[in-house]
Amino acid sequence: MKHIFTLALLCFSLTFSAQTDEQAVETIFKNSLNNGMSYQWLDHLSNQIGGRLSGSLNAERAVAYTKEEFEKLGLDKVWLQPVMVPRWVRGAPEFAYIETSPGVTTNVNICALGGSIATPGGGIKANIIEVGSYEDLKDLGEEKIKGKIVFINRPMQADLINTFEAYGGCSSERYRGAAEAAKYGAVGTIVRSLNLRLDDYPHTGSMSYGDLPPSQRIPSAAISTNDAELLSGMLALNKDLKFFFSQNCKQLEDVLSYNVIGEITGSEYPNEIILVGGHLDSWDLGDGSHDDGAGCVQSMDVLRLLKESGLKPKRTIRAVLFMNEENGLRGGRKYAEEAKAKNEKHIFALESDSGGFTPRGFSFQCSEAMLGKVQSWRSLFKPYLIHFFEMGYSGADIGPLRNDEIVLAGLRPDSQRYFDHHHAANDTFEHVNKRELELGAASMTALVFLIDKYGTNTISNVEEIRD
Repeated sequence: MKHIFTLALLCFSLTFSAQTDEQAVETIFKNSLNNGMSYQWLDHLSNQIGGRLSGSLNAERAVAYTKEEFEKLGLDKVWLQPVMVPRWVRGAPEFAYIETSPGVTTNVNICALGGSIATPGGGIKANIIEVGSYEDLKDLGEEKIKGKIVFINRPMQADLINTFEAYGGCSSERYRGAAEAAKYGAVGTIVRSLNLRLDDYPHTGSMSYGDLPPSQRIPSAAISTNDAELLSGMLALNKDLKFFFSQNCKQLEDVLSYNVIGEITGSEYPNEIILVGGHLDSWDLGDGSHDDGAGCVQSMDVLRLLKESGLKPKRTIRAVLFMNEENGLRGGRKYAEEAKAKNEKHIFALESDSGGFTPRGFSFQCSEAMLGKVQSWRSLFKPYLIHFFEMGYSGADIGPLRNDEIVLAGLRPDSQRYFDHHHAANDTFEHVNKRELELGAASMTALVFLIDKYGTNTISNVEEIRD
């Protein structure tokens, strides 16, 4: 049976160049769904390695593993790109409770925000004041805030269908909340988790103190949505209750890490680069399956699927697994810096960093003319229920590549369940559906195939594009 399958693939490879675009795209999807590797790779990343916080041993192990898997694919080139990354460690598990009167406490679920300082050794216990946004702090003033813990209770906007828009609408509370509260004398901040669901999982994420001196910095933690609701309700009944929390996180010296890169060199235009990528680092609470193990293995499978389908790209196709997207973007910046120094010509970059859910299409940062060109390919994706081809955000790691010439794009899976898992302990392998992950890898490969075939020149007419 194995020999029959190999012979079938060989025959298909010989006839690939004579196929129509529709047939080529169909072949890519069939290969991904019948013979994909993305799920197997993700299984190893998630279950054999685990959470890959920047600068950690697991991040180092992930670099070694993905480089080895790239090498097994027989690519034209595989290499590691050195980059110095921050190393923040969580330490012992966090602990928190609400105290309504001496000795009467209710435990709640929290986690330190990435980049936060620790509490004093014995923790912090203080009165707590609730705000809907850090912008409310200036109305309260130092008199009402000093010596208290600030509770920033801003839910994600539930009526926004685009959940990333809802996330963007309140992520600044997590990122800047502690720095703003410290200016008014707060001793700590507790931030509502960025999650549309009510559950007991606190969601971490990056925060920053800006230019605040170390002596003025205060610890910051996220609280689960269920416990945020509980705390808010209890505060409505008793403004004098106290909140206790303890965390042991620490910022260490930067360490050496790597972007992992593999490529197929173009047969006609090797100096024109098409990039696909995701970020190899993750937060430490789960195993980073959706964020962003999924994007990494999908990007790896783009190269494999192109080879499997018998296509020799005209342009260089490069997969980049970026390090340190979560708390620094050092990998993306380093890659762009070196690309500029080498005068590399990137014509297209596609990022997958929105989870391994069912693909719905792509968002593009490009000219209207280029958008029209890619929209003319929608009929090729229609059989797979992929229809979203619109202007929009591409991705954080490819953002530093942006200039007047490159076309940037982001894979857009269904986002309704993404923030149930984002940056939380339940971002784990069992929550990734094999078929959905493989559909995403196929979608990315099909778009790369079309970009490689037709380029990003917008002069070509629709008749030419569709064969």
